[in-house]
This record gives sequence, structure tokens and C-alpha cells, in this order.
Amino acid sequence: MNRRFFVLTLSLLLASASLFSQTKVTSTPASPIAARQPITHETMWLMKRVGAPVVSLDGKLVVFPLTEPSYDDKEQSTDLWLVPADGSKKARRITSTKGGESGIAWSPDSKKILFAAKRENDEMSQLYLLNIAEGGEAVRLTTLSTGVSSPEWRSDGKAILFQSNVYPGAADDEANKKIAAERKARKYKVRVYESFPIRQWDHWLDDMQAHVFVMPFDENSLAKPSTPKDILANTNLVKQAGFAGVPGNSGYDLQPTWSPDGQSIIFTATIERNKAAYAEASYHLWSVPASGGEPKQITKGRDSYGGAEFSANGRLYCSFNPNNDKVYNLTRIAIINPENGERTILAPNSDRSVGDFALSPDGSTIYWTAEDAGLVRLYSMTATGEKVQTVMEQTSGCFNGFSIGGDKATTLIAQYETAVSPNEIVRVDVAGKRMNTLTDFNAEAVKAIDWQPVRHFTFTSKGGKPIHSMIALPPAFDEKKKYPLLVLMHGGPQIMYRDSYGLRWNYHLLAQPGYIVLLTNYTGSTGFGEKFAQDIQGDPFITPASEINEAADEAIKRFGFIDATRQACGGASYGGHLANWMQATTTRYKCLISHAGLINVESQWGTSDAIYHREVNAGGPVWEQGKVWREQNPIRLAKNFKTPILLTVGENDFRVPINQTIENWSVLQRLQIPSKLMVFPDANHWILKGEDSRYFYQEVLSWLKKYLE
Repeated sequence: MNRRFFVLTLSLLLASASLFSQTKVTSTPASPIAARQPITHETMWLMKRVGAPVVSLDGKLVVFPLTEPSYDDKEQSTDLWLVPADGSKKARRITSTKGGESGIAWSPDSKKILFAAKRENDEMSQLYLLNIAEGGEAVRLTTLSTGVSSPEWRSDGKAILFQSNVYPGAADDEANKKIAAERKARKYKVRVYESFPIRQWDHWLDDMQAHVFVMPFDENSLAKPSTPKDILANTNLVKQAGFAGVPGNSGYDLQPTWSPDGQSIIFTATIERNKAAYAEASYHLWSVPASGGEPKQITKGRDSYGGAEFSANGRLYCSFNPNNDKVYNLTRIAIINPENGERTILAPNSDRSVGDFALSPDGSTIYWTAEDAGLVRLYSMTATGEKVQTVMEQTSGCFNGFSIGGDKATTLIAQYETAVSPNEIVRVDVAGKRMNTLTDFNAEAVKAIDWQPVRHFTFTSKGGKPIHSMIALPPAFDEKKKYPLLVLMHGGPQIMYRDSYGLRWNYHLLAQPGYIVLLTNYTGSTGFGEKFAQDIQGDPFITPASEINEAADEAIKRFGFIDATRQACGGASYGGHLANWMQATTTRYKCLISHAGLINVESQWGTSDAIYHREVNAGGPVWEQGKVWREQNPIRLAKNFKTPILLTVGENDFRVPINQTIENWSVLQRLQIPSKLMVFPDANHWILKGEDSRYFYQEVLSWLKKYLE
């Protein structure tokens, strides 16, 4: 099972997609314009969403989730599909229920899969077993009141581990049920905290903890499965106030995996979560006997480790992140000695950050993904870190989730996408350096759309840096015509604009009315080396905004079809922050759009769900009033605000809380600047519901039309 150590950021994660077979990864060939139509929200939203693949250990079969979207949440479905890894047959559906499945894990004999799902009368997700070889219905293996996630088989197939969020001090499920009943019977409701953090993404935190469970497995006793055991219950580790797994938008993940002999479990945890207000927490690898006992810390020091994975010869690999008060560091792969925690950092001279990684079946090769100048590439290197190289030639698109199987030869299965082709499942021929598509769920829809691949260009900024950008073109594009320019700014800031298909800010849907959409990877973006991403520290707005404006000037100079007299600018999250900075520093844009954007860096620091990294970026806490707090804060320059602006925000956004947008709205109304406010009650940092998304795009395009046409 592929895992990646997750470092908490403000990241805007773009959606993924792809389609076609080819020797080289190149642009999707265009169909005749007359046969194609402009993209609509319906076309975009109803594209089938292909999830990350999981290949069987023998490398013959691939299971993946497929979401068939709908504007009505009750009609939307997510099921598991199966396809031969050699592409000899079309993919077929193997589950069909209202609730979706997650945490797919193949059995060692490649005949069965485990997954977590909420079915029938389940109040929480439970563990299910589906026999792929024999067919039939999935069998439920657990009935835990606290639910199940992330299952993994032991190598002999006779035991299973998984995670569940439990109440502190609860030794078993009966104790969890008792605590839950007592809390439900309380006549008062209150949230009580004694340390940071208190919120995460879109929910308030409680005192429940992620624990690792182990249960024996015997096919002869499926009618009455064994009782799972919480192997972390009542250990000294989980009693520490700062204990937690790796944070994600949906909760905490301990990333557990079996040791090769099945006698112990390696997992990732911190004991410093309660220091999050004033320090970066360190995450370490821990080992615990599979039968239970006190966990032993493997790695030491300030740096962070996670996503443990063993090679075929028993070598322990993980991802590694320095903890050095930098706003960004490359993620690298490390070999860890489980006896003393000594580490060996692989490919220390590589200047690209590791995404997912996995080892070949024989343990001789490591495969990994990394962002690189608007693309996500597949790389390989030897098991000891030599011979770093790309797996295949690639001039467009992104490889996303991938999985490796095979008895001897490597079977590498991945998601692949471009900006004009949503995710499909592909098989990468490592020896032949090419890929073949295994699914084509969106092929007909893609062929019917009038769109073109994004165009890449790079220029040198006034500061001497190479700045990469892409442009998306409108339908029925004509080089001889003039088109308004929409400058779209990505969030993060430590992400990059990708050649990818997305729902939240779909490049081509925004270009559809007849706009050129400019996508610039400014200082702070990933995929251009560690220093480029770190250079935003202490300079969150001035340099990035300058580079974005320079990119617009460069695009106008390079492309004669851009109308320099009609420019607009917008973004979300950090891109929304930048939109508000543009409001304070330039009048070149006819209108602005800010989704989930801050206006006041000081009040954002005090109300966001994560605060310490903001202090690191500013060079000190708010009360010391360093230059960033004083000079790079949009509200302090409000006297310069003049440009009409559309503000949008999700009511359940705790990353950039709604107070930022309300504060911005108050300033705009006080200054009598043309403005519009849209608050989405069911949205968090992102607008997730179909009808909300449709209305959002409708209003964004209406706003642009008002000022650009």
C-alpha cells in the first residue's frame, strides 16, 4: 500500500484526470471543431471520477473506485471496479451500494480484497471482505461502534490490521460504547480545550484518537469473525497529551504497516500536537508488538518521518522532512535502521519533492512521483538511491496515485490526467517507456468538447528567476481575434499549477465565454526546486504578485490574441489572499475575484486552524510587528482599494475562516467599492456540492462579463 507523509499546509489540491494510449505522453489530438461543443458546467461536473488504483500482488488485476457524479447527492454513487492489468478485458463493476468503499487491500494470494464501507444498517464504516476469485457478495468482518479504516493484510494472510478512532482510556468496544452513551446523555453541550489545536479544516476537534487494531483472519470462521484488539489501548504513548497521527483534512492517520515477519507493526505518530501553537510538531516512526505492548520510538530528533514501507529484502523505507523553521522543505526518501533509527537519505542532490513512492517486487528499484514545472512525473532510482531518472518521456499531464504489483517483473498501474482529459487508469510499461490506457470512462465526453491542451511558456522575471506559466484557450479559438485575459492565481502557496483537470477552478470552463486564462507558478510554488519554494518566506505577497503581473505582461507581449485593455484577476485560498493584495497595490485589473482569501494577516493568524507556520513566514509573532505584519497586510493599504471585487466563502471554512471575508466586505462597503458577497452555508474551504458549484461558476462568469465585455 502506497503512503505519503503529509505535512500540514494551506495546500489547494487540484483534481486529477487522463485518457489515451501512446508511446510518448503528449497532447490529446484535437477533433474537428465542427463536431465539438464548448465545455459546460454539466459536462465538467458529470465526468466520471476515477480513483487511485490498487494492483494485486501478483500484478494481474487492478481494483479502483469510480464515482458517478450527480447534482443530487442522493443519486451520486461510488463503487469499486476491476480491470485486468494487461488490458485484455474492459473494466467491470464489482460493488453496487449507496455508500462508497475506501482502503482497498489485496490479500497475499491475490484472490480477495478488503475495504471499509458503510452498508445496510452500519452506523459507521466497517471492514468487508470480497472474494474476487469466486465472486459473490462482500462479507462484513467487523461491527465496531467506532468504525474502521485503512485495512492491511499480514503477509501470511492470517491477520489484518486497521485503524479506528476511539475514546481515550477505552480498552475495548464495550468501553467505547459506554463512553459514547454517557456523553450523549449529558444535558449540556460544550467544547473544552487546554491546548492547541482546536479545529481542523472544517470541523472542531474532540478527544478521540486514532488507534491500531489487529484481528486474526480464518476463512473457516467467516460466519463469526474474530474480535479485533486495540493494540495501543492504555499504553503510555496514547496517554501523552500531544499524541496524534498525521493530520489530514478528514482526520488523523497513523499510517500503520506490518513488519516483514508479522510480529510487529510500524506506524507514524507525534507526541507534540499540543505544541502546535508555538512549534512545528515532529512525527516519528514507532514500533509496537502485533500482540500489544508499549510502542518503541524508532526515529529521533526534530525531523519528521512517515509512510513506512518494507522492501522484499526487509529494508525499511519512509519519507523524510527536515524540521528547520523553513516554510517549505523537499520530501525525500530515507532508509531507516529499525534497531537504532539511523537514517540514510536517498538522492540527496535531487531538487524535486517526493510525492508517493513504492518499491519494485524484488526490492531493487524505487518508483516515485514528483511535481516538475506544471507536470507530475514518474521517477525511478535504485534501492540505494542511485540512477535517478524519469520512467518515461513526458511533455504533458500528471501521474497521480499509483500502485505496484507483480511476482517478478514490475506491474506499475497509475492514474494519468491532463487539463483536457480527466483521470483514467493506465499501465506504465517501464521497460518500453510508454503507457497504455486500461479505462476509457470519459473518452466520448472528452472527444465532444471544443478545447485545446494548455500552452506552456517560461520567462525571466525582473528578479532574475525563471517563471513558468500556462495559458488555457477558449472554444472556437482564433489566433486573429482579441480575447480578454483572466489571471488565475493558485493557492498554497506551496503547490503549483498543473496540467490537470479540476472541478474547483476548471481552466477551460473559465475560458469558455471567450477568455484567455493565465496560470502562473510564482515564487513559493513547488515543482521548481527547494529554494524557489522557500523564497516566499518573509515575502508572502510583494514578489509573487509582481511575478504574476509580469507574467501577464509577458503573455500580452507573446500572444497577439490577448487584449491588454481587458484584464481580470482572481484566486482561492492563497490565491484569494493575492487577489486582495492586488486590490491594494494595482488598478490594472477591471475586476477581481477572491474565494477564501484573507484581508488581514494579523486576524488570520489568530483565527485559523493552523497558526505557527504563519509566524515562521512572517519572521516572528504578531506582537513583535515585524515588516511582514506591517508592510504586507492588505487591510493596512485599504485606502488604495478601488477595483470591483467578488467575494465568496464557505461558512465551514476553518483554514481561512469566514471572519476574513466579512472583514473584507466591511471595508469594501465602507469605501463604497462595487462588490458582491456570496456565503455558501454547506461549503468548507472549497465549494463541494454540485448545485453550489454550478451557481458559483455562473456568478463568477457573470461578474467577469460585467467588467470585461
